[in-house]
Amino acid sequence: MTFAGRGEMQYLLYLPPDYEAHPDSAFPLLLFLHGGGESGDEIDKVATHGPPMQAARGDRLPFIVLSPQNPHVRGFWEERVVKALLDSIVQQYRVDTQRLYLTGLSRGGYGAWRVAMSFPETFAALVPICGATAESYAGWVPDIPIWVFHGDRDPVVPMSESNALVGRLLGMGRKVRYTLYPGVGHNSWERAYAEPELYPWLLEQRKP
Repeated sequence: MTFAGRGEMQYLLYLPPDYEAHPDSAFPLLLFLHGGGESGDEIDKVATHGPPMQAARGDRLPFIVLSPQNPHVRGFWEERVVKALLDSIVQQYRVDTQRLYLTGLSRGGYGAWRVAMSFPETFAALVPICGATAESYAGWVPDIPIWVFHGDRDPVVPMSESNALVGRLLGMGRKVRYTLYPGVGHNSWERAYAEPELYPWLLEQRKP
């Protein structure tokens, strides 16, 4: 996993083990947005949770993983800056642009919803974890496969926010899966990213 700084945002980048062995192949990419605790300028914090943590401990992941760092300790993700970084990585590496996936946890879960809504033609699937957006914005959510995770004892981001948004999206006929963990507080991401079906499910999704 490599570290680089680019303009307004530094990031970690993971390349699958067979990336160099297949120079004529394009690879799916997972964009991961961390939570509030990893914001700032200490890039190692980005590997505390989720896919970059899995990569750092030696797991073999089936896609390129782009993990930017939000420089604003108390601020939300800036969608424009995230998209500019993603575009740059797509230009530099062999990325299958039909299989771009977006995920995030907590503040990054909110960010994932917002980035997806800001760039609705970009991603093939969305996985927000313990982060939501206002139910009234459901019409802005792109019509792509979505898998939402939340803990029913979350004291930080109430599960009612995910309940309301998922309910509205399902009512609109959208393709949404919803996993609610009984007795789990804010940290639903450990279980979510350990779900054995999650990454195979992501790899099945492709933009038409």
